[in-house]
Formats: sequence, structure tokens, C-alpha cells
Amino acid sequence: MNTNDLVAFVTVVETGSIVAASARLNLTQPGVTRRVQNLEDLLGAELLDRQSKPLRPTAAGREAYEHGRRVLRSLDDLKSGLAKDGEVRGEFRLGITPYLSESGLTGPLDVLREAFPSLAVRIVSGWSPDHAARVVRNELDAAAICLPDGVPPPSELIGEDLGAQPVIFVVARDMKLPRSVTLQDLSRLSWVINQDGCGFRLALKRHFDAAHLPFNVAVEALDVELRLSLVARGLGVGVVTPVALKQTPHRDRLKTVKVPGFTPAVRAWVVHRPPAGRLAQPIKVFRDALDKEFQRLVGG
Repeated sequence: MNTNDLVAFVTVVETGSIVAASARLNLTQPGVTRRVQNLEDLLGAELLDRQSKPLRPTAAGREAYEHGRRVLRSLDDLKSGLAKDGEVRGEFRLGITPYLSESGLTGPLDVLREAFPSLAVRIVSGWSPDHAARVVRNELDAAAICLPDGVPPPSELIGEDLGAQPVIFVVARDMKLPRSVTLQDLSRLSWVINQDGCGFRLALKRHFDAAHLPFNVAVEALDVELRLSLVARGLGVGVVTPVALKQTPHRDRLKTVKVPGFTPAVRAWVVHRPPAGRLAQPIKVFRDALDKEFQRLVGG
């Protein structure tokens, strides 16, 4: 088997198109297509559904992708182990959830790049449940995620706990709402919240559903500052962590409200598949740096 053919196929699956794969690999589009066809001829199976946009693997292609990622990762492990300078090389595909982006990832990523200058770090932003599933499928090497407190990562993964933070409900400071409210009070308001796919949003909605109360979303927005600016203008109730509330320039126009007996929280994790191989040390360095930054922000 020609590993270049395998690399081309894996890249097409991860990027969803021949065009994007050719750009990443610095190859012509016919060159990428030819390599994928070579692999299909060797395996005797059609690996891509060429009628779908973006391109998706067939059932055989999904199996070939998972095996292929393991093969390429093992080769990277071998190359790093035999490198005379001892440097870790290859690609590190790291998933990041928007919540942790809000908490400040610049420092941990700088630490990672400084410690491993020959490692190509590829950052993928997305929701925590999706990232965990992608790590399980070998589409990511590791991910920094946040889950509702009490919800563990998938059992197939190593999950390293970075601690929990409470989640705070906020409304506009001039809104005529007491500091202590009931779920019924909140159910009468509209929500300014993360886009659908956020694990905490789903957990919050389930809590309201269990109480047979409406959960009406007025605004969906990924950016925390946009959400808080809209909440400050009276568009509804929002959810925020203490770190984000402390850092936002809108904090003087917001007030927190509490629901006695209901104290939701999120817990941060770094997850990866066992064994980590050549990426064990980079994952540890990133995890330790993120944990340090997380504790600084929480305690600062």
C-alpha cells in the first residue's frame, strides 16, 4: 500500500472535498483523485459517495478511514521515536469548544507550540458532544471540552478532569425581576443562548421540559460578548460562567438571578483515545497549561 494514497483519502474525508484536500496537501485536484482511486482499486471497494456534497465516505470508506488514521498515526509515532533530535513531529488535531475559547486559550496554545516547534497543531472549533464523538472516531487526536456537571465523557476515551464552574443566569440590570426567581419566572422570558448543538443548552432545555415549562429561544449566537450585549439590552435571559461575567465589558449593565435549589454547572475535560502514543507528551503539556490558565481565571 502506498501511504501517499492513504493520506490523500484521509484528507478528503476530513476536508469534505477534493479541492480542500488538494490545497492542504499542495497537490493538483487530479492528483488527489488519482491517489484515492488507487486506494479504491487496491482495496476493491468504493470509498467515497461522490454524489454527496460535501463528499462523505461510504460504509467501506468509514471503516477504511478509521483503520487508515490508526496506520498513519502509528507511522508518525515511529518517525518521532526514531528522530535523532527526539522532537515530536507530525500533526496534532485538537478540538476546542467555544466555552474554553472564551476562557482564554492563547496561553496554553503558545506553551504547546513552544514546547513542540516541529508539531503541526491544527485547531478545530465546535461543540463538545461533537468533539467527543470525533475523538472516538479518530477524526481528532484530543479535545478540550465542557459537559454539564455529572455527565462523563464517552467511556472509550481517557478523560482528564479540569474542574467545574457554576453557570450563572443573567438579565439586564434594569429588568424588573427579583434576584431570587423560580423556574416559572425564567420560563416566561426569552433566552439568549448558544446555538443548537451546545451540550449545556440541551441539558437546560431537558430540565425545563421535565418541569413541563416552556423554553423559548429568542436569539442564538456563538459569541459570548454578542449574547451578553443583547441580554444587557433587555432581549432576554442569558447563561454565563463567572469567568466570562468577570471579563465582559457589559457586566455593569447586567445582574445575576438565582433559582433556589437549581445550581447548574459545567465541567471541563481534556479527552483522548488510549494509547496516546507520540502525542502523549503534547497532550499532557497542553492539559497542564490549560488547567493552570483555567485555575488562574477562576481564582483571579
